[in-house]
Amino acid sequence: MIASHVTTQMTTGKPAETHHRKRRIKWGTVARHAVLILLCLWVLLPLAWVVLLSFKSKYDGARRYIWPENFIDPIFANYQYILSQPRAVGPVGAVTTNSITVTLLTVFFGTIAAVLGGYALVHLRTPGKVILTSFLVASMFFPTQVTALTGIFQIQQRLGFINTTWALMFPYVALQIAICVFIMRGVFQTVPQDLVDSAKVDGASSLRTLAGIIFPLVKNGIVVVVIVLFVFAWGEYLLALTLMNDASKRTLAVFVANSTGGVGALDWPRTAALYILAILPALVTFAIAQRWYMKGLQEGALKG
Repeated sequence: MIASHVTTQMTTGKPAETHHRKRRIKWGTVARHAVLILLCLWVLLPLAWVVLLSFKSKYDGARRYIWPENFIDPIFANYQYILSQPRAVGPVGAVTTNSITVTLLTVFFGTIAAVLGGYALVHLRTPGKVILTSFLVASMFFPTQVTALTGIFQIQQRLGFINTTWALMFPYVALQIAICVFIMRGVFQTVPQDLVDSAKVDGASSLRTLAGIIFPLVKNGIVVVVIVLFVFAWGEYLLALTLMNDASKRTLAVFVANSTGGVGALDWPRTAALYILAILPALVTFAIAQRWYMKGLQEGALKG
């Protein structure tokens, strides 16, 4: 060891280092992680506060302290009250069923339309692809849900779909079809054209090629579309309020918005329990599908 140090000093003219250099702190990485942590806390802390509030008594819910003196007994009493007591705007079970029905129909038909549209724009000879793509991109910059509200109401009225819960899927799919087709277009662009051409040479039809060969390759992108449609349909408020006159035909989002007075004046714990029940399905769905969702994003779901 001594000989090697002497040799190093003789050849380089510099004394050999006897200690490892200290690793430099990458402040850019530290700053990025700090920002991400702050953003996560910005989202999670209010949610945690609402969850804690849902387990408080009415007395503790009206106080300014975050941690209650005593939790409500039994601990799920607020949730039991929400699930068992009917409201002026309709029972929770009925409006929850309405939301589930509309959401499932929107996800099913919206996903089919997005997959077929994205496939046609990439792997089929579709006239005016550039014009259609430009129209899809441009439509995403307009608040169609607000600007076309009167037109949507008139169309639904002429079709006889006012106060028909399941018919909400038509405007829901129409409002989200642009972003969903654009997502699937990016996913289909990652599939080699040679694979599609080989299937055609073997005699497979376009639908057979899509269902048997390409579909397994784009399933992660389909998960992205499903989550986009699910979140929109489950939480949509304006159309569900405008197109439904009967309170029992409305969705859970409208019920939550109109239930503050029905749950009880300033009874914030029960209101918090209602909010948690309303967002729980979306949170569970995303938690289950987040692995495929992230893979879909990485594989080109947001590719332009």
